[in-house]
Amino acid sequence: MEKVLDVLNRPLDNHAPVLALDERPVQLVDSLRPATAMAPGRPARRDYEYARCGTANVFCVVEPKTGRHQTHATKNRTATQFARALKRITRSYPAARTIHLVLDNLNTHREKSLIATFGAQAGHRLWRRFTVHYTPKHGSWLNPAELETSLWSRQCLGRQRVASLAELRERTSAWNRWVNRLKLKIDWRFSTADARRVFHYQRIATHESKH
Repeated sequence: MEKVLDVLNRPLDNHAPVLALDERPVQLVDSLRPATAMAPGRPARRDYEYARCGTANVFCVVEPKTGRHQTHATKNRTATQFARALKRITRSYPAARTIHLVLDNLNTHREKSLIATFGAQAGHRLWRRFTVHYTPKHGSWLNPAELETSLWSRQCLGRQRVASLAELRERTSAWNRWVNRLKLKIDWRFSTADARRVFHYQRIATHESKH
């Protein structure tokens, strides 16, 4: 846990940016009956019945300290889609020596996903662009991208129904441009000192054996 917190509290460095990534499944639904538009003295109305139109996924990607967002919709969250998401990130940070990336422990969040998608040489080279920091078991809340998923869900979708991947991509792309113009940052305040106070522990000092 403390390793992740130390990364999140690193000073801003354009040559070693700190990003976070998380996935958000989306249920695509459509209305069975047309909605009634709002009119003077009458609120908009929507029938409660809906039709399921499949599922999709959103990769929520954010650089918390700068408010740079790369959240985007995909048809699923397979290893291939994860590999493409990482390639998308590297294209946005061509000058970075390394990209610190906070992830949870989903089985696709591994180098093998990149190798399976791009081949051994290209996949390994792409993976080496990152310094990956995994959140501990039951500690995915340490990933700022979970805040990004909540922000995206409230501001991009709200209670509106989205029936297709194309519409989801369009909405997400528009939201992404909007928050990037605002440079909407995530003010991460939970520190190592806070963790020790909340969870009632002290750092255990270890010493190398001398022979």
